[in-house]
Amino acid sequence: MKPQFRFQPLSFSWVALHPNPKGVVQFIGGAFFGSFPTLFYRYFLRNLFEEGYTIVALPFRFSFRHWPIAISLLREQTVLRREIAAIAQNLGYQHEIYQDKTNYFWVGHSLGCKYLALLEVLDDLKVVEECVADSRSQYQRIADSIQDIPLDERSIKGQPSLLIAPDISDTESAIPQPLAFLAHFLDKVGLGVLPTRKQTQCFVERSRLFNLTALISFDKDTIAGSEDDIKKSPKEREKSDVVWAIAQLKARKFPILQEELPGKHLEPVGIQIGDYVVDLNPLDKFIEPIKYRFLETVAIQFLEEVKRREKVL
Repeated sequence: MKPQFRFQPLSFSWVALHPNPKGVVQFIGGAFFGSFPTLFYRYFLRNLFEEGYTIVALPFRFSFRHWPIAISLLREQTVLRREIAAIAQNLGYQHEIYQDKTNYFWVGHSLGCKYLALLEVLDDLKVVEECVADSRSQYQRIADSIQDIPLDERSIKGQPSLLIAPDISDTESAIPQPLAFLAHFLDKVGLGVLPTRKQTQCFVERSRLFNLTALISFDKDTIAGSEDDIKKSPKEREKSDVVWAIAQLKARKFPILQEELPGKHLEPVGIQIGDYVVDLNPLDKFIEPIKYRFLETVAIQFLEEVKRREKVL
């Protein structure tokens, strides 16, 4: 019998339990759409479930303070690992898999990818301290907030990550362009986005982490950028998070797995209606035949490949 794809609320998340999982995919989406992941990312998540993964959809919580949200995801993983195992055992499902942290994957879309980067770098607080040297209070808040978390639970090192259209958001990108003056004001008075884009890039550049990372980008993405941005002027190229991420992560012990697909920034968003995927966004493509959609196939392939890398890391 085909496993039933159905979400249930658990802790602060939504969980779709697979009866015989080969792993757990923890997903966090982008601003707005990520607040209702079980609706807006339903087609994408259903495909991962049908491939054999238990799905944890972590609702996006908007804030200009990104560290507390990232750390809350870390705490949520610890809670869910215990509770999911108990529910699975009661249902007669395979449950031992939930006890091993390396069976957990992280998948992020858009701004959700920034949280995954912060989670990974928590394994190297020295790098964090160096990159926020001009903001000692920021580092101290981070260090204080994880003091009660056991050492072996303080990072996602060893857990593969898939970044989809990564958007390393700053205050300027979080506020509409006509209000750019407000973004500059908020940064000036210390109320803007933290960590900044520059600080986040510093974390990644100085660490030796991110060896189990894959990235999917889209050729018409004007938010996260695309591979073609490498051909643009230095000023325009600098704005492309995709170009930056590929350049940084291709020289790791395991070069980043990366593929660019046709589509725009919101390609992962959509629900299935008949033989089509509808993305609920009239400003995007709105509807697409399933036979022309390759995102889920590539995502599944990448998850399998980074898992193989984890075994030999």
